[in-house]
Amino acid sequence: MEDMKPSITTSSSADGDDIEARFTALCKNGLSLDEKTITEAMKLFKETKNLLLSNVLAIGSGKLEEAERFWFSFVLFSLKRLSEKSGENVQQGSVETGFTLCQILRAAKLNIVDFFKELPQFVVKAGPVLSNMYGEDWESRLEAKEMQANFVHLSLLSKSYKRAFGELFLTSDANINKQQNVIGSPDYVSECHRFGWLLFLALRVHAFSRFKDLVTCANGFVSVLAILIIHVPIRFRNFKISDSPRFVKKGDKGIDLLASLCNMYDASEDDLRQTMEMANKLIEDILKKKPCSASECKAETLENIDTDGLVYFEGLMEEQSLSSSLNILEKDYDEAIRRKVDLDERVFINEEDSLLGLGSLSEGAVNVTGIKRKFDSIASPSKTISSPLSPHRSPACHANGVLGPPNAKMAATPVSTAMTTAKWLRTFICPLPSKPSAELQRFLSSCDKDVTNDVIRRAHIILEAIFPSNHERSSVTGSLQSANLMDNIWMEQRRLEALKLYYRVLEAMCTAEAQILHASNLTSLLTNERFHRCMLACSAELVLATHKTATMLFPTVLDRTGITAFDLSKVIESFIRHEESLPRELRRHLNSLEERLLESMVWEKGSSMYNSLIVARPALSAEINRLGLLAEPMPSLDAIAMHINFSGGMPTIASLQKHETSTGNIGSSILGQNGDIRSPKRLCTDYRSVLVERNSFTSPVKDRLLAFSNLKKAPLQSAFASPTRPIPGGGGETCAETGINIFFSKINKLAAVRINGMVERLQMSQQIRESVYRLFQQILNQRTSLFFNRHVDQIILCCFYVVSKISQLHLTFREIICNYRKQPQCKQQVFCSVFVDRSSARRNGRTGQDHVDIITFYNEIFIPAVKPLLVELGPGGTTARTSRDPEANSSNNGPCPGSPKVAPFPSVPDMSPKKVSATHNVYVSPLRTSKMDALISHSSKSYYACVGESTRAFQSPSKDLTAINNHLNGTRKIRGALNFDDADVGLVSDSMVANSLYLQNGSCASSSGTPLKSEQPES
Repeated sequence: MEDMKPSITTSSSADGDDIEARFTALCKNGLSLDEKTITEAMKLFKETKNLLLSNVLAIGSGKLEEAERFWFSFVLFSLKRLSEKSGENVQQGSVETGFTLCQILRAAKLNIVDFFKELPQFVVKAGPVLSNMYGEDWESRLEAKEMQANFVHLSLLSKSYKRAFGELFLTSDANINKQQNVIGSPDYVSECHRFGWLLFLALRVHAFSRFKDLVTCANGFVSVLAILIIHVPIRFRNFKISDSPRFVKKGDKGIDLLASLCNMYDASEDDLRQTMEMANKLIEDILKKKPCSASECKAETLENIDTDGLVYFEGLMEEQSLSSSLNILEKDYDEAIRRKVDLDERVFINEEDSLLGLGSLSEGAVNVTGIKRKFDSIASPSKTISSPLSPHRSPACHANGVLGPPNAKMAATPVSTAMTTAKWLRTFICPLPSKPSAELQRFLSSCDKDVTNDVIRRAHIILEAIFPSNHERSSVTGSLQSANLMDNIWMEQRRLEALKLYYRVLEAMCTAEAQILHASNLTSLLTNERFHRCMLACSAELVLATHKTATMLFPTVLDRTGITAFDLSKVIESFIRHEESLPRELRRHLNSLEERLLESMVWEKGSSMYNSLIVARPALSAEINRLGLLAEPMPSLDAIAMHINFSGGMPTIASLQKHETSTGNIGSSILGQNGDIRSPKRLCTDYRSVLVERNSFTSPVKDRLLAFSNLKKAPLQSAFASPTRPIPGGGGETCAETGINIFFSKINKLAAVRINGMVERLQMSQQIRESVYRLFQQILNQRTSLFFNRHVDQIILCCFYVVSKISQLHLTFREIICNYRKQPQCKQQVFCSVFVDRSSARRNGRTGQDHVDIITFYNEIFIPAVKPLLVELGPGGTTARTSRDPEANSSNNGPCPGSPKVAPFPSVPDMSPKKVSATHNVYVSPLRTSKMDALISHSSKSYYACVGESTRAFQSPSKDLTAINNHLNGTRKIRGALNFDDADVGLVSDSMVANSLYLQNGSCASSSGTPLKSEQPES
């Protein structure tokens, strides 16, 4: 259990020597490293040893022995990854000893899940050391986030492969024993299963190259299934191909195998055929098997199958030669991963392998977008009631998208969800032209000057920057296609998809804007550079989210286009509203992005929000300038184009600004006391969870309840106008003031949802909820600087504590954090690493900027700043007891000019599911609005839905409800209301419900025994 843990230090050199001796023993005895490698490893370990000793309690369970093992593995992992990528080291053979990540973890007695959960701690703390030793680009070369995303992808794909293999072939001993005269069948079937996975890994290594996105990999394992169906003897099949409901695509010559598989798994037939060609080429080159046309073969496995276009390999799956083929594939994969310390992906088919761990990154540290949810994502705070925002039914939302029989009612998996979303892209976007439509050209030519060519040129340059072509010349083994050629093909396809989506949504936006303005001349909007880049970035991000690549994670699109989080937040609402066909998963993705932007990214150093804030709130300009928070000028289009032409690749905002300006602070960092490094552009501690953004979850009725019906619907062009420009008809209000007011409204709405969730978890009164929300609003309006460089949740947590103290509630920071950890958006950095600036005041003998735990922030910064606001929250004199510091921070006191009045708690959806009994484990969730139409009849018995585990296996909801009634009330009562407090109930536990219905980040502090920092505010 991770928690807020105090730092400990040791002055004993003997302890340090003992740790070094244990590290040396691990290198020598556990991994058998040579002396040169051990020397390099010890050099890195000594440089970071003090960080280990000062942060023991923040790693794992907080025990020194376990923290050591984690740190040893982090050091060796970093050494291997960063040393091997140095050109001189490769030439000189540095760190040539072949050890893999799995070997490191086995030697350190750790599992993969725990390793990736704790790795962000090392990345944050040891960042400065790694930068000094291996260069400023160490993080991109370490590829820790990419490896974590890759692990999640492989976890999902291995489960899908196992499920699909089990549906197609006889895997259980009981089924195999039914086959007569089959000797050694269990071993053969398991070898076939392993062969398929190894062939899939060979595809990933040799054919898919760098961009191993989830959709491409899913096509890969579907192609492997096709090869197995063609070659595995029919006596091991779990189906009869002639009458199977799975294979529905039939022609005069028999079953169209590939078309049927595409129908089952929502794959693209063209993509699947290309992947099949690559897989066949691998079998020919690596296994040295001779291909022949399936139409010329008379194999039993090809009966009733249309063999046109299929390739058959004689003897490929014969029992005599299968072991040899497995050995060849194993050796080929060994050589591939020995060159770099990648994860050994064979562990996913070794079920007994303890390396995988008991937990799951997709349910804890990493939340995979598209994972089966019990209830919906939080609505974007900018969502409106208008009908275009109601979720559009995905064109591929049918049973065939699920990995199973077409008619089986199975929950969607992350892989099947990704495939159905990709099908939307193929169905709705790919057929569109790659140039502006006639209607869009009409808008572009109606400007003061025809901007058609400018729009086309900009789209080409920006999308080339986001999806760069690789101009290096390198090839893979044998006659396989060039890896760079595959990369370029993938990039070109993604560019086209993003371009078509951009033109489509831009046209819809122009139509809506023209209706608002009652004019077709949209010069102000269509000539705005920042607006177009935001639109292109949003389109590209949706394409990336559809394919779920592990190598181009958000905020890559921001870095490569030169825009900021605040810029992107201005178009998300409009993008969702004006693309009605957008699938539910992509709406969720944009909602989660907007939530991330609002909660922290817009408050980071370098955000363009500050450029508007100094205009809207002039009183804050001094603090903004003192902290250097203003955004740098957006790099010009010519600078981006020049960078692409010279480097042939991926421009970042830092490199572009360096090209355009001579500012020396672009790459500067702030070093904390414990080795924390913070980038001015983005906090290093915000270890972006891959593929997988943490969403908040609410009731399915979110689209109607989380609405900003009270917000002024200003033309979109005003959002991108100059901050000092007056709003037309706005009574002298500037664009900056309008934009900041809308932004603050979104922040308040987001805070309301999170405060409501915490109140329900803590079982606090509505009065406390109102007080916490009112204080939060006052801080946002009157102490806005408290949000600078911080996370919104940090302010919310402090508000909860101070309100509970004033209200004389017995609520500790430990309890607040314990419950916050169960919130789906929780990140440990929120309460372990809070920005403080002591430049203006010397406290505890420390000065300068640092990152501290939330209790220190509460005592030193929060209470002195908000003390004057606490008077109305409690009886007179109560506030004096809430602070250890008698001096209040006078900066930014009083409401800023133009600040909105404190509003009552807004209407938010009930958190779903809600516990309705204090003594029984009964949870109630509102019915989905999509099912309301089915409930017109008063005689309907479907007013309730049972979510989660059934009380009995395979029962209907009505029987489940009857069982619940009987359990709760003792006896069945006709027409009687449910009484939740009469009888003892033997239902599922609270923890099971919480674990299944919320994406948790660790367990409660109260169940761990891990020490928490003493709560000084309690004294």
